[in-house]
Amino acid sequence: MRDARAFLIRFAHNAAIDLMRRRGARQKYHEQLAAEPAQLFAPTSDPDESAFRAALTGALGELPPEQRTVVHLKLWEGLTFEQIAAALDVPLNTAASRYRYGLDKLRGRLRPLYDEIK
Repeated sequence: MRDARAFLIRFAHNAAIDLMRRRGARQKYHEQLAAEPAQLFAPTSDPDESAFRAALTGALGELPPEQRTVVHLKLWEGLTFEQIAAALDVPLNTAASRYRYGLDKLRGRLRPLYDEIK
């Protein structure tokens, strides 16, 4: 009986350490993306396109880090929701909903500018 108890304690200890490591890795990934320079686009000579790119960069910076990370991975890295969920250690539906909420916020923020230059 003592061996079973020791096994369960060791198992719980190892599971807790694994959880803390996954959370640390996820947080590190979010911080790395948040710290990346805002230069997402190549320079352009078109002032309207330049203004739209600047507004998009600003709008991306205003997203919560979780949503910004998923939007970045989906749009700029071309990852699938399955790959994003695995990379961030979140459920598939969570990755998809963060993407949807992020895009909704970007649309709302950029719609006036888009309508102005259209």
